[in-house]
Amino acid sequence: MLALLQRISEGRVTAEGELLAECPGPGLLILLGVTTEDTEEDAALLAEKIVKLRIFSDEEGKMNRSVTDVGGGVIVVSQFTLCAAYRKGNRPDYLAAARPEQAIPLYEYFTARIREHVENVSTGRFGADMQVAIVNDGPVTMQLDSNVLKQPKKGTPA
Repeated sequence: MLALLQRISEGRVTAEGELLAECPGPGLLILLGVTTEDTEEDAALLAEKIVKLRIFSDEEGKMNRSVTDVGGGVIVVSQFTLCAAYRKGNRPDYLAAARPEQAIPLYEYFTARIREHVENVSTGRFGADMQVAIVNDGPVTMQLDSNVLKQPKKGTPA
């Protein structure tokens, strides 16, 4: 499971003129890509890591606070294009992206795990043509991969 995480000072997601999601204050926009290999374990690992990431500034200006520490909101948007293969040719393929029957339950499970820690969580609409408007704060942007989280830490037995 892949996530592109952006620290935002505000954000909103619309589709066909309808407001789907909004974060009026500090928070995170999470673009989430579900691959054919992903499971609930991947979703849980990624969600737990994201809510604990210390990427918000403290009183001294150091990135030392999490989204939960600052009482921030989260917007989760499905993003199958994160799963693109682009090595060959100039047209990416999306064969690694999970089909909706697999992706939707994992997307919803991931979002539910975020909601266990964050009060203000909203989502886009799976499969919709959405317009995402954010003010990227910092900018702070990170790419997270659940496969990296499953690897043993250096110096620990596998």
